[in-house]
Amino acid sequence: MQPIQLFELASRQAQWLTVRQNVVAGNIANANTPHYKAKDVKPFESVLQDAGIQMAATNKMHFTDGLAASQVAEVGMVDGVQIQQSGNSVAIEQEMMKTGEIKRDYELSAGLVKAFHRMMLMAVRK
Repeated sequence: MQPIQLFELASRQAQWLTVRQNVVAGNIANANTPHYKAKDVKPFESVLQDAGIQMAATNKMHFTDGLAASQVAEVGMVDGVQIQQSGNSVAIEQEMMKTGEIKRDYELSAGLVKAFHRMMLMAVRK
């Protein structure tokens, strides 16, 4: 029997979400700083690849991104957001959308871990 890696995976994702939230909060805090370049972290999929964890695709129709980026990278002109006169590239609207994504991902991960934990407890009781 293989060890259950769901809790380790959820822990890694929680750490990644914490780092991403800190980076996004830094972008928002520096929204009025001249020449500040917005930053973001690499996608979680690339964190999994770096750790040697490969998500299984049981069907050829499953989505695969294969995205890889640097650790924390500056974001240039993204989705039509222009660099402001001050040289700042922070778009508050995009940063707020990122915080919403982070919150949603955290709640989903926490809900999955909670459900899995309940399932394990029920299996042990019987």
